[in-house]
Amino acid sequence: MKFDLKHISVGSKARAGQFHTGHGVVETPVFMPVGTVGSVKGIHFKDLKEDIKARIILGNTYHLYLRPGIEVLESAGGLHRFNGWDRPILTDSGGFQVFSLGDIRKITEEGAKFQSHIDGSRHLFTPERVVDIQRSIGADIIMAFDECTPGDADYDYAKKSLELTQRWLDRCMNQFSMTLPKYGYDQTLFPIVQGCVYPDLRIKAAEHVASFQADGYAIGGLSVGEKEEDMYAMIEVVNEILPIDKPRYLMGVGNPVNILEGIDRGIDMFDCVMPTRNGRNGMLFTRYGVINIRNQKWANDFSPVDPDGTSFVDTQYTKAYLRHLFQSGEMLGPMIGSIHNLAFYLWLVDEARKQIFLGTFKPWKEQMVAQMRNRL
Repeated sequence: MKFDLKHISVGSKARAGQFHTGHGVVETPVFMPVGTVGSVKGIHFKDLKEDIKARIILGNTYHLYLRPGIEVLESAGGLHRFNGWDRPILTDSGGFQVFSLGDIRKITEEGAKFQSHIDGSRHLFTPERVVDIQRSIGADIIMAFDECTPGDADYDYAKKSLELTQRWLDRCMNQFSMTLPKYGYDQTLFPIVQGCVYPDLRIKAAEHVASFQADGYAIGGLSVGEKEEDMYAMIEVVNEILPIDKPRYLMGVGNPVNILEGIDRGIDMFDCVMPTRNGRNGMLFTRYGVINIRNQKWANDFSPVDPDGTSFVDTQYTKAYLRHLFQSGEMLGPMIGSIHNLAFYLWLVDEARKQIFLGTFKPWKEQMVAQMRNRL
């Protein structure tokens, strides 16, 4: 995977670039809609491409491994052919999902033993197995298998967890180097920086992953319960070490303010379930603040959700009508809410890219952050 760093903003570490994959070019900064089981919940790919303008989506190794299963995906020729998405795909290794299973998983040096949340069947994810599964899924970018340390972990736990993650990473990289793509296009593997909220652990982790000279790097274990200021501090620590000429992916983050603050600190790639999850529940993000569309105050408001129009949603549907759909339990309401939020997120990173090239990112970001914190 080739990454071209095009510009760094004045007075900021915000970057604009692009990376090339076997399924197309992706301009950065980029937000990647989450398609956990091979679909972005409730949204047609036509809408993802034409209105939301998504350039890359995610799949999840844990969920796709359980359903539909690797045999089905291999028979189809990989996830791209199975679901019909012809643009790049990134797969999360499933580490976060496995470790969130709590009492029905056990971590050992070998890997993670777990029970399926679907039927209770028992499985084992090793670093080698996770690489093989992602090879079979056929993602353009695959992730190393790691332990996602809780944000409130004490130092001793975080240190032991990081050491295990580093040993697993060595095995992931070795397995990746010994295997080949299955569907005629290149794949690349991103190592993940862990270390919780402890600067010395983050530094150690960043130095370790940088030693592999990978095509890109991910920062994990943030937005998992730690304070917001700790998250920003860890991003700054890590980005001082990660190579400047490779993309940096902040996993699972976050709300629009988090994204702009991440871009300001040199992050290129983001993903989060928040836009679709919140959209399904009637919380809509706009450049002027957050709207709870269920509130009575919108019952007779016939203006668009966002008067400046980040998507067709904002030109076709009024707040009053959208509130009516949610209050009536009409499934169209959550679908429109999800489309609106994703379109807003994609507009936000695209506008950030424009501001980076113009040299006005920093003042624009400060204005946007202040506006988006409002509750409308």
